[in-house]
Amino acid sequence: MTNGIRRALATSSSALLLASCGGAAATPAATPSGPSGSITVFAAASLTGAFTRIGSDFQRAHPTSSVHFSFAGSSTLVTQLQQGANADVFASADQPNMEKLVAGGLIHGAPAIFARNRLAIVVGAGNPKHIMGLASLSQPGLIVLLCAAVVPCGRYGNQALQQAGVTVKPASLEADVKSVVGKVALGEADAGLVYVTDVKAGGPKVQGVAIPEAQNVIAAYPVAPLKDSQNLALARAFIGYVMESGGGQATLRQFGFLGP
Repeated sequence: MTNGIRRALATSSSALLLASCGGAAATPAATPSGPSGSITVFAAASLTGAFTRIGSDFQRAHPTSSVHFSFAGSSTLVTQLQQGANADVFASADQPNMEKLVAGGLIHGAPAIFARNRLAIVVGAGNPKHIMGLASLSQPGLIVLLCAAVVPCGRYGNQALQQAGVTVKPASLEADVKSVVGKVALGEADAGLVYVTDVKAGGPKVQGVAIPEAQNVIAAYPVAPLKDSQNLALARAFIGYVMESGGGQATLRQFGFLGP
């Protein structure tokens, strides 16, 4: 072998060794891709527990993203958005409130139904007033709470009472379902009309009385990105996760919601 060939082989071997040891010829590591940044989600009060969990799970799946929530009665959230509040996603407990934003040109695309819910009567633990159904709510001396008529749970509650032929004089009209459950839990009221999911989330101080299907009302929950979203890609990704059978849908079922 000539000296020239030996030198060429040595040079080639050195280059291969340098590359294998992570020298300048090494391939750079791939960078993760996916939705990033932050979004604000306006969601109905009845979604508080489920969406808080969904938000945490979504952020674990997308570490470069963050989701912030504002929970209140759907009608309250609509008013805030109509007055210029900044948000990226709106999840309502009914379709009429969503349609207000659609009609006002505040929604991007078409809303999608992501969950359904049923009504129940919330009472104190042990049901001390022995409430058996909607007819019991007309008993004299009973302190009954309803949601205000502009709030989805108030509209649904009135529909259920009408279907049952029951007249109730509420002690107060609350801004959202959480207020109703909270006052019953504290003993400030004997009963209230809320969603099944709110009874489940209310803890050991309350329990639910089922409403027969013929008298009950099924609530449909729509969700949509807002037209003025500053991060439409992340807003869509979050909604996609809510709609995902193994993601948000599984969590919603755990909290007592029905599928879309």
